[in-house]
Order: sequence, then C-alpha cells, then structure tokens
Amino acid sequence: MIIDMQGKTAVVCGSTAGIGKATAMELAASGATVILLARNEEKLKLTLSELPGSGHSYAVADFSNPTQVAEVAARIAATNKVHILVNNTGGPAAGPAHTAETHAFLEAFQLHLINNHNLVQAFIPGMKAAGYGRIINVISTSVKVPLPNLGVSNTIRGAVGNWSKTLANELAGFGITVNNVLPGATETERLSSIIENKSIKTGTHADDVKAEMLHEIPAGRFGKPQEVANAICFLASDKAAYINGTNVVVDGGRTACL
Repeated sequence: MIIDMQGKTAVVCGSTAGIGKATAMELAASGATVILLARNEEKLKLTLSELPGSGHSYAVADFSNPTQVAEVAARIAATNKVHILVNNTGGPAAGPAHTAETHAFLEAFQLHLINNHNLVQAFIPGMKAAGYGRIINVISTSVKVPLPNLGVSNTIRGAVGNWSKTLANELAGFGITVNNVLPGATETERLSSIIENKSIKTGTHADDVKAEMLHEIPAGRFGKPQEVANAICFLASDKAAYINGTNVVVDGGRTACL
C-alpha cells in the first residue's frame, strides 16, 4: 500500500517531540505539507529543519492559553487549506481522582478538549470546501479502560473521546472523518516521567517499575513513537476514507478489551 499525501496540508500539534514529532516526520515523508504547532520556537525550528521535503512551516502557540491557540489557528486557516489536523498534547499530571483539585480538571479540560475544539472549528470550513478532512485525536487507552493513578487524565480523555464520536457523526457527510488513536505505553518523555514518579512515590526502583509495566504488555516491549505515527498517517490518508468515529488502539495488546 502506497500512501501519497501530495497536495495535502497537515497541522500537527505537539510536534517537537515524541508521537507528535514522529507523526510530522511520517506525514512529510508521505508528501504532505506540514505545519508544526507547539510552544517552544527553538524546538519548532529544529524539527522543521529535520522534516523531509519542502514547503513546511511552523506556528507558535502555548496550549495552556486556549485563546492564543484559537487565534493562531484562525491565522493558519486564513492562509492555508488545511486537510489534516492531528490533535496531540501532553497528558495531565498523575494522581488519583478523589484527591485532585477541581482546578486540575478545568485546566485539563481546556488543555485538551477546548483547544481541540478551537482547532477543529478553525479548519472545518476549509475541509468542507475541499470535500476532504481528517481529524485525528491522540488520546489514551484510558478511553476504553481507565488507568490506575491517572484520575484527571481518565476523566478528560473520556470527554474527548465522546466529543470526537459526536463530531464524526456530524461531519461524515462532508468527506471529513474523525478518529482517535489510543497509544499504550510508548517510549516518550511522558512515559519516563510516569515511571520516575511511580518510583519515587512507591520507593520502588525505576527498573522494577518498568519491568512491572512491561509484564502487562503481551508484546513484551514499549511502543515506539513511529509505530503510533504510522497509524495516524494511515487514518489521515485517502485509504482510510470509510473509517470514521472509531478508536485505533496501538498498545502491543495491553488493553484488556476489544
């Protein structure tokens, strides 16, 4: 199967590291014109220099400021025909739900759902006009099975999942699909942080924490950002035109349900 993204423009959020960067690289390698979106301009410039092909660009936006994200999205939409949007940003801090402060839920809601919604609203008109749109939300396997000690994340990820399913139903008639990619434990900075935090809180050596996590994964290893990016790139292509409103789990078999 050859995935050809020539003539398509993709906005990739959180694209300076981890899954976001791997996705930007894969889309660019497939021929798409990529617009990187993140808060650190120096890292954006570095990532831009690494993308294969030409014509790529970047925009700076801090996702802790939804108003800024909406303004930047509007500027991008005014000068580009965006066909693909990859919503991707770091998850909320770990901890149980019952001890979380209410502001933690509000901040996570803005960071994820509100920013996603602002971006979608900015790009939907162009997608409708083109008769082609791909909205891919990078969420978490907690959409299917809540994960221990990630109370705020579990709550907000579930909200994003239901929001995206609603959008999928509403937008399908315009040639726009909305799907979610649910990564399992993937070799990113967030995974390292989760292992370190659990090690500190439990007094368990980090290697033992890692071994315990690996024991839960049938594949016996952590995923690589590129493997998640491959799923995203497929969903962004014309090959996935009839896949809509679903969750694609990329977790080595860890999630205990279909």
